[in-house]
Amino acid sequence: MYLEMTYRSEKDISETELEYYEYKYYNELKKGRPKVKFSDLVYRCPYCPGKSKQDYLFKELLQHASAVITSRRSSIKEKARHLALKRYMRKYLDVKVHSELATKTECSKPHGDQGFVYPWKGIIANIKTEWKDGKHVGESGTRLREELSRKGFNPVRVHPVWNRWGHSGFAIAEFKSDWTGFNNAISMEKSFELDHCGKRDYYTATNLGDKLFGWMAHKDDYDSNGPIGVYLRKSADVKTISGKEAEDQRKASTLVSNLTNTLEVQSLHLKQIENEYQETSASLNKLIGQKEDKLKAYNEEMKKMQQNTRDHLEKIFLEHEKVTLHLEAQKKRLEQHEKQLQQREAQNETDRRKLHDEKKMNERAAVEQKKTDENFLKLAEEHKKEKGKLHRKTIELEKKLDAKQALELEVERMRGALQVMKHMGDDGDFEMKKKMDQIIEDLNEKEEELDHMEQLNQTLIIKERKTNDEVQEARKELITGLREVTARANIGVKRMGELDIKPFTTATKRKFPKEEAAEKAMVLCSQWEDYLRDPSWHPFKIILDEGGKSKTDPMAEPVRLTHGT
Repeated sequence: MYLEMTYRSEKDISETELEYYEYKYYNELKKGRPKVKFSDLVYRCPYCPGKSKQDYLFKELLQHASAVITSRRSSIKEKARHLALKRYMRKYLDVKVHSELATKTECSKPHGDQGFVYPWKGIIANIKTEWKDGKHVGESGTRLREELSRKGFNPVRVHPVWNRWGHSGFAIAEFKSDWTGFNNAISMEKSFELDHCGKRDYYTATNLGDKLFGWMAHKDDYDSNGPIGVYLRKSADVKTISGKEAEDQRKASTLVSNLTNTLEVQSLHLKQIENEYQETSASLNKLIGQKEDKLKAYNEEMKKMQQNTRDHLEKIFLEHEKVTLHLEAQKKRLEQHEKQLQQREAQNETDRRKLHDEKKMNERAAVEQKKTDENFLKLAEEHKKEKGKLHRKTIELEKKLDAKQALELEVERMRGALQVMKHMGDDGDFEMKKKMDQIIEDLNEKEEELDHMEQLNQTLIIKERKTNDEVQEARKELITGLREVTARANIGVKRMGELDIKPFTTATKRKFPKEEAAEKAMVLCSQWEDYLRDPSWHPFKIILDEGGKSKTDPMAEPVRLTHGT
């Protein structure tokens, strides 16, 4: 009962001290010292400067503070410091969480169905290059990343894009795959657009100059045929904002479901551990009660032994004092008697001898008394030593008993901790491994399907390019032919049914002189026009004679013989 009251009082004192230090360090944090927030993404624990990890995210620093608070190894001051840090962060620094959610909602509205390259990437163009040692060399990705970081875009890394001639003049800036990374990529694109160095400016500018151009990678960049498209197709995919939100929602739902199941299992395990803890606590309380009873009996026995020892020593001391007084009185009486004997010269020899014998006996008694005193002192010293040995042995037995009880408590605590680690380790690892295997299998299937689609897309692009080349060649040939025909043709007016005079002019020039040929041609052309107006006439009619044989129309024969037609 005494130990329980002592334990409660110590616990109350510890809680009061914890509240005092927490209030003290919380006021220091509110005054701005020490510093916790260094940027929107960098937080540091001011009370753990020696740790290997210095920079934390907001949630990571909260988890670190919670771990120190719940640790049994932490002192009261350490717990108070981290309680104050956690309270200060939740009250004054928790704006970042809401702003990130607002950024996510705000960014998703105007880009819901627009395709972006995921993980989020940006394209840096018009990087200055020079020809050196048979290839193009340009600015490193590290320098570009530092330049973008100074502007607040915070890319994770920047990769120059290479081709067979070296540096292509392009670079890919990679951002974090969360909504903060998306916001940084969009901010980079808008910043370049405000400086008239965006994507549209790059493709429409006649003189690019030395300025850098940049934009966020979209689906058309992913599908392009240049080195940018090849690089993006190897390292990323295309997603819409609405699709990404739906995917995050599915992941969150799956995570909540898994956490719910895990929580139920852990709750069952926790109840089981609580039952075991209650049983162990009851057993420990019983052991503590037995220990208190044994300690109480032992203390009473020790008090009784000490009291008996003190009484015995006091009795011996009184007897010693009494004997000493008696011897001194006897010595005085003998001395007086000796004086009387000396005064009595007439005393006979017998009395002298008797006196002498009594004197010797008295001296012997004094020697014996001295020896007795020395023995008494030795006995007292030995008793003192035995008392010290007994006290040391008592302390040693108490220490051994305390160590034994502490060892039993430590063994029980270690057994309970081992059970907790078994319950919380094996099941979670197996389920997580199974889920990771399923995700890897789905990812492999998606990658195979994506490779097949890319091969099919490449084949269609090649076919389309070949067809386009053939059409372009045919178009060029047609344009050339039309130009030649148009260049040689004479444009004039001709009535329907009117004969061309040129063939008649050519035929008459072979038969007549040049001066008469034109006139003869006009007469002949007019004659043939009259023939053509007659619907019953045919220029090369084949008729049958009386014998049934075919022969040429006699009207056409003179023309053929005369003009050679």
